[in-house]
Amino acid sequence: MLNRLKKLFGLSAKVNYPELVQNGAIVIDVRSKAEYLAGHIKDSINIPVDTLRNNLFKLKDKNQPIITCCASGMRSASAKSILKSNGYTKVYNGGGWSSLKNKIGR
Repeated sequence: MLNRLKKLFGLSAKVNYPELVQNGAIVIDVRSKAEYLAGHIKDSINIPVDTLRNNLFKLKDKNQPIITCCASGMRSASAKSILKSNGYTKVYNGGGWSSLKNKIGR
């Protein structure tokens, strides 16, 4: 059960987020527009999780690495699941945006 929860939230393996970004990963912030405008990671894309399914056309390459983030990691876990179920192959839950920002230096 614990391993399953870790996998759901993207905690099962150590992810090198700076390397992913350096190699072309895009960061999708799935918080609301107002939350995003209050602070976000430079060059991230804001697609609120409740509109993600309708905006998949914005993510053309299903093999490009994608890092999802939100306020705490809950919505980004949902976004990761949505993306994976729609054929995106390299999706990582970055968790909370401010923590991810510190990890990748943006």
